[in-house]
Amino acid sequence: MIENKSIVITGASSGIGFETLKLLAAGKGNRILAVARRPENLKGFAANVIPFAADVSSREGIDAIFAEAEELFGKIDIFFANAGFPYYEAYDYTDWDRIERIFNTNTLSPIYTYAKYLEHLGDREGHLAMTISAMGQMAMPGYALYGATKFGLEGFQQGIRIEMPKNLTMTCLYPVSTATNFFKVAADGKKVDKPFPVQKPEVVAKKMVNALEKGKKSVFPCGLFVFAKLLMGHIPPVRKLYWGMERKKFERHLMKTQNKTLKIK
Repeated sequence: MIENKSIVITGASSGIGFETLKLLAAGKGNRILAVARRPENLKGFAANVIPFAADVSSREGIDAIFAEAEELFGKIDIFFANAGFPYYEAYDYTDWDRIERIFNTNTLSPIYTYAKYLEHLGDREGHLAMTISAMGQMAMPGYALYGATKFGLEGFQQGIRIEMPKNLTMTCLYPVSTATNFFKVAADGKKVDKPFPVQKPEVVAKKMVNALEKGKKSVFPCGLFVFAKLLMGHIPPVRKLYWGMERKKFERHLMKTQNKTLKIK
């Protein structure tokens, strides 16, 4: 059980972040800064949870989070950089701002957070956690930009582990599709057939907290994903069949929402 820790969680108002918040808030002596764009539903949640509004897609937003946490806690024992969002779409447009927005939130923000956290810790021990995604290890149709942001974060965590100081522990989370509003956001509120398989957010959160307790490097909440990745690595046609299944879902989505067909070989 994680107890007597000062914790920051971004993306804390919904999904995996909210379920993780509930588990950590139950720990004796824990104090949590719960960060979200709109943290209204966190007000009065628990006496040891402090809601805080911030835009993690900007340097100013991250700086404000650290300033608030340092004022409240002094030292941050655990920082969970969980905030992120997807697009579910055909990437066939030229919109620099739209591209920049998702990379700022999903990739640049946790990378900048890493450096800020090191600066904050100095020689003290700390624990940084990041939500990467199974799509950071295997691309999916319809999620080209989202996958790119997560592949970028995956590359960062691989490289930084070689050079990061010994006083820092880092845990990376790789959830598969999770039954949250994630996919509703991805498709601008439209109904989406989620990629297979799908997990409940409370299951992911429980495994994440367990990993934080034990200081694990990586968390793969879905055992089927680990098995499938191994199988697809040895038998590539299995991956092709899986991608074909998910591509059909994406084609149906495009026909329903945009009345167009995906032009692929």
